[in-house]
Amino acid sequence: MNDPAQDLVLVLEESRSLGFLGPGPVGPQIDHAQAFLESLANHARILDLGSGGGVPGLVLALALPAAEFVLLDSNQRRCAFLQSAIERLDIADRTQVVTGRAEELARDPELRGSFDSVVSRSFGPPAVTAECAIGFLSGPGSVLLISEPPQSDPGRWPEQGLQLLGLQLGARKTQEQATIQAFTMVTPCSEKYPRRVGIPTKRPLF
Repeated sequence: MNDPAQDLVLVLEESRSLGFLGPGPVGPQIDHAQAFLESLANHARILDLGSGGGVPGLVLALALPAAEFVLLDSNQRRCAFLQSAIERLDIADRTQVVTGRAEELARDPELRGSFDSVVSRSFGPPAVTAECAIGFLSGPGSVLLISEPPQSDPGRWPEQGLQLLGLQLGARKTQEQATIQAFTMVTPCSEKYPRRVGIPTKRPLF
């Protein structure tokens, strides 16, 4: 009988060997990903923004068998690996891999406004991550969860900048050496966000 936890370790070790994950044991990376779980209870549809080598997306998809997942990444090699990984982990029936830029995919009718939550680890600077994520959220009450540096920086998420995107700063939780910052969508996403490819990085909103 297969052991899903061991299969996950083997998959992530392969991801690391391919250069899709950072060096070091995969155990702490799994622990880090699991820090998202507390905030995802009862979320039916979840998107991992910039899945990379599968953390946190693969870890969360395996841990939440009642949820549907989309793993998004712009790199074709990483996405090919992720497709193989979800088949090996037997979660392909409820986990989809999509390849492309978030700014464009957030305007895909099948993806825009269709997720209870978006999770992100190491996608980009604060303003870029928030803007690229916002178009995927389903509406007021949906949640964006971002892995953050452990030290608190009051200026990192300015209220005025978040208001442009319809987001409100939520709880900040640290566990298992991971810090997760939550944001709640309070007003529907404006049709102008995200802006076209590259603009969120060149001209960040905050």
